[in-house]
Amino acid sequence: MATPAPTTPEAPPVEQRPSPQSFLIPEGPITMKSLLEAGVHFGHQKRRWNPKMKQYIFAHRNGIHIIDLQKTLRMVEDAARFMTETVAQGAKVLLVGTKKQAHDTITSEAERSGSFYVTTRWLGGTLTNFKTIQSRIDYLVELETRKAKGDFARVTKRESLKLQARIERLNRHLSGIKEMTEMPGLLFIVDIGKEHIAVAEARKVGIPIIALVDSDCDPDLIDYPIPGNDDAIRSIRLITNKMASAIIEGQNQRIALETEEVEIPIEDTIQEPEIIVAPSAVAPGAPTQSEAAAADSTPVVA
Repeated sequence: MATPAPTTPEAPPVEQRPSPQSFLIPEGPITMKSLLEAGVHFGHQKRRWNPKMKQYIFAHRNGIHIIDLQKTLRMVEDAARFMTETVAQGAKVLLVGTKKQAHDTITSEAERSGSFYVTTRWLGGTLTNFKTIQSRIDYLVELETRKAKGDFARVTKRESLKLQARIERLNRHLSGIKEMTEMPGLLFIVDIGKEHIAVAEARKVGIPIIALVDSDCDPDLIDYPIPGNDDAIRSIRLITNKMASAIIEGQNQRIALETEEVEIPIEDTIQEPEIIVAPSAVAPGAPTQSEAAAADSTPVVA
């Protein structure tokens, strides 16, 4: 009798944890529930905190600061309202987030809202030396135009490869601001510690800032700070999505306002018809209608 082959015990099922990318952003306004689910309330370790964030700290748990989501909820709405009002007045927004966790979210939400963005490295002077940055953008556009016209095919292969590498390098840093022909009117930043140069430049030239501010940051540097976790992808996605939606709302308001300004009121387009009375055919010497009517109304004196 054949000995049955030993059976290999089945491995225990691996727990399938949802990836940050599978986190669905709820429709409508942000709620306490959505903030909790996204982990917005998790700050940094107590030893890394900035004392200026004390007013936004609710408690600490296992050495981690817990951010007061009641204040976060109010401040994210204030920031979104300011964002909408600013965009409705014609301002363009620049979204900044170069850390790995923010890269994809900043890119997708900027494209969704038609905004400018920086996700690789903040180039010093982007705001304080805008003319120089603009000259690099113009050079990039010139190279891409030459390539589209087939000019690269007329040079040596080595020179063509050099020009192509130059385009790729410039696009890596400038693709998100390639169409930014003037200074933005507002910045939205994820992680003001990492983006401290962008913060300093915006403050120097007087551009207001909205930012996701963690427990290790200085909120006094920001016009509209949003206390929250700036490391978790889900937290970044939730807040950035809210800001992008506020941008779109501002754009819609501006379009509606411009439409109202160019419309001609209906009452201005309706003209009273001009009444032209044709001369009546009256025989020479005969009384007119008005004279006849007057004669009829004259009392007869006996």
